[in-house]
Amino acid sequence: MSNTFLGMPAAPPRAPYGAGNLRGEQKFPKAAHTELQNGQLRRNLRKATHTIREKRLHVTAELPDWEALRDAGSAIKTDTMNRLPELLEELERKVTERGGTVHWARDGVEANEIVTRLVKETGSEEVIKVKSMATQEIGLNEYLEEQGVRAHETDLAELIVQLAHDKPSHILVPAIHRNREEIREIFLKEIPGVDPELNAVPAELAAAARAYLREKFMTTKVAVSGANFGIAETGTLSVVESEGNGRMCLTLPDTLITVMGIEKVLPRHQDLEVFFQLLPRSSTGERMNPYTSLWTGVTPGDGPQDFHLVLLDNGRTAALADEIGREALNCIRCSACLNVCPVYERAGGHAYGSTYPGPIGAVLTPQLAGMHEAKDDPNASLPYASSLCGACFDACPVKIDIPSLLVELRHQKTEHSGTTAESLAMKAAATVMARPGLFKAAQKAAGLGRVVAGRDKKIEHFPPPFNGWSDSRDTPAPPQHTFRHWLDSPEGRTAMREAAAEGAAQRAQAPEQATGQQPEEQA
Repeated sequence: MSNTFLGMPAAPPRAPYGAGNLRGEQKFPKAAHTELQNGQLRRNLRKATHTIREKRLHVTAELPDWEALRDAGSAIKTDTMNRLPELLEELERKVTERGGTVHWARDGVEANEIVTRLVKETGSEEVIKVKSMATQEIGLNEYLEEQGVRAHETDLAELIVQLAHDKPSHILVPAIHRNREEIREIFLKEIPGVDPELNAVPAELAAAARAYLREKFMTTKVAVSGANFGIAETGTLSVVESEGNGRMCLTLPDTLITVMGIEKVLPRHQDLEVFFQLLPRSSTGERMNPYTSLWTGVTPGDGPQDFHLVLLDNGRTAALADEIGREALNCIRCSACLNVCPVYERAGGHAYGSTYPGPIGAVLTPQLAGMHEAKDDPNASLPYASSLCGACFDACPVKIDIPSLLVELRHQKTEHSGTTAESLAMKAAATVMARPGLFKAAQKAAGLGRVVAGRDKKIEHFPPPFNGWSDSRDTPAPPQHTFRHWLDSPEGRTAMREAAAEGAAQRAQAPEQATGQQPEEQA
């Protein structure tokens, strides 16, 4: 009997470096610095996020069991992640039983190749698309175009972004950074045959887009969608949307190809009861989605007669293997965390360099694509794109503890970086603080900082390696006297004696008050 070497166990792979849209070209601080100079962008973001935030607060306050729904959503997603392999196998079996075909894609490269092959097998050179974060993540539109296939986005905001040759900047509202006048100019330039007298009234802009898309709906034979949820119990897929374009794409074409991240599966059909309440209230501030589409495999004579489900990993298994970071996979893409984030509101989505911006993107992107894949990897800066104020945790409908995950990713970044100027500075600080004599001497030395402070008593610039701190904030000048100096002074000693006497008087008075209340309490 011979022994067979099965190889050493290895961590699951991340999304391929350089493929798709999970990594920007610049680190967040540099990219954000550029975006912060765009005043129109900041006005657009503030207005849009505050409007959605207020609507969300109103409709969630209507439900007496809102917190119980959040608990239920969190529990269902956690259970799903714990049983993900078996649920995916069940989903594949049920989809196949109902006439669909399931494809497994290890990464975005494989997913793009699978979708392109399926489209070309139909003979079509065009596809219509439902808004899909998964296909943006893998760069499907760009890949299809390279292969001679034109993808038409049918969601209004996605259409605006596509026609402008731009990138989405928000999970829910991809064109949130554009105002009406900008959209009007885009339509006049990019939509064939549009009325040259088109104005910036929203209804008129929507009508121009509707007229352009109607012809695509009626003539294109292949559609590509994502999926909000996939039900393992029945093989049912679901898409929720607000415009009706998704319903057209899911029912009119002959062939439907759905690209779904493996974390979108849910165990039971009944679980939709929870998420169909959580998602619309958290994302659009609506009580329910205007259009909720459910389909199970293929139904003869009704809807697409050729259905393909592409199950996408692309780093999700790697995230699942992280005992702490796997919580990010619970995300249902509602964007509530973006709408309450002070960093996102000012910097916008493009600064994150990923399909997934905002607080959840700062966690999810490094989980999927890694943050140490190259020297000075831009993704390594994303966990620091947060004030850790906790607003995202409060807003998340499935209670993802985003601040704790960001801190964990920062810890992983520090551990991977090894010896740096920052780590040496922290070690030096720990040494000084552990020795009272050194700490006292350091306090006295810090007083020299008053010399370089300006008239406003603030220090604006530090020398390297501390200049990174002063690049983004001013530091108050050290006080003329330290607390230790004050405590040793006559003024300090007098204040301490007075405080001690006041405390002794309060303690002496307390038993008398208790004794005076005792008979009344016994009565």
